Amino acid sequence: MNPASRRSLFDRGAWYVVVQALLIGLILFGPQGFLLVRAEPLKTIFQSSGISIGLLACLIVVISAINLGKNLTPLPCPRDDAQLVQAGLYGFVRHPMYFGVLLAAVAWFLLLPGMFILAYVICLFLLFDLKARREEVWLVERFPEYGEYQVNVKKLIPGIY
Repeated sequence: MNPASRRSLFDRGAWYVVVQALLIGLILFGPQGFLLVRAEPLKTIFQSSGISIGLLACLIVVISAINLGKNLTPLPCPRDDAQLVQAGLYGFVRHPMYFGVLLAAVAWFLLLPGMFILAYVICLFLLFDLKARREEVWLVERFPEYGEYQVNVKKLIPGIY
């Protein structure tokens, strides 16, 4: 039996998922704060960009879930029967699901450019960075080749970070 299967839900990273859900809830339904963009031409550009980025984000999340297949889990601790996926979107960024959710959050901010929403999006990025760091400790333990993958593929933003 794998040591991961003996860990409690929270030992496998469930608290990251709880905080992630709270932040996404705040982004979607929380107080927006004062609007950072009020001028009509700029507001229209933001909204058009938000819709486009939101559609791209949905596509990225769906494709990355398909690429993961049976490995998909909301917890950062990999499943006992997990296999390392480096193909598809995982060849461009190590955590494309996180990237897609971050893009969706940015899209929402562009649609409703409130100061608090921007703060929630920044907090979500920081949480995903922290969650990915923890997840990668487990992935390196499980898959020796993951270290080389880390060197060759960016973590959260393709080609940048």
